[in-house]
Amino acid sequence: MYKTKSFIARPLEDVFADIDAFAIEWPDAHRVFIADGDALVLPTDDLKRILDKLAASFPALQRVSCYGTPYNFIKKSPRELADLKDRKLTLVYVGIESGAPEILKRITKGAAPRTISAALDKAAGIGIKVSATVILGLGGRGLWREHIDGTADLINKTPPTYLSTLQLGLEEGVSERFMQRFERFGDTFEWQTDTGVLNELERLVQRLDPPKPVIFRSNHASNALALAGNFPKDKDRLLAQIGTAKSDEGTLRPAWVRGF
Repeated sequence: MYKTKSFIARPLEDVFADIDAFAIEWPDAHRVFIADGDALVLPTDDLKRILDKLAASFPALQRVSCYGTPYNFIKKSPRELADLKDRKLTLVYVGIESGAPEILKRITKGAAPRTISAALDKAAGIGIKVSATVILGLGGRGLWREHIDGTADLINKTPPTYLSTLQLGLEEGVSERFMQRFERFGDTFEWQTDTGVLNELERLVQRLDPPKPVIFRSNHASNALALAGNFPKDKDRLLAQIGTAKSDEGTLRPAWVRGF
């Protein structure tokens, strides 16, 4: 996504000008998302100023959310995170991708399972909700069990508030680079079939046993099968839906409408 872009933190004056413009257009907005890819990387003082500006500009403001990497969760102190939460930054989207060390290494995620787990635990301790995503198909046909088992273990250890699946898709310009990085440790990457992805989804649902409720979704447009439920109470229903899809793959979302 960022191969043709360079990271830059926009001047706060520009951000404030955007907020002023949006406040005129949507004065009753009650939820705000701070773009772009990882707003949590900003210095805490800058984030606090942005959040204070949002609160002053939107009287009905209830919640602010943003993306954040596990690394940037770890970097911020509990006091810093608490200050952000007190200013209504109460939901952060975190890309887990996988809980398997081997997969994270191959995709150069920049985080190990223990780092991701520590970040989720830190957020929970502060009271910041996390919406986490994992990517089905990321281990290909050869490492799918390691991928799913490691992911289930991580979620069971430190469950987020929300858990969603995406299904692997690669743009033509990044496909070759992905394959090279994945295969540099051995094993050729082979794309999962829809049947293989359903097996992954079934194994994930079977193995998930979080110590507290988790809201689960696989309704992102990239997914072959859309599911929605809560763990643990909807586990049997979700497995039944997956079983139905495995027996009749004609019920899956057509490949041509899947995307990001």
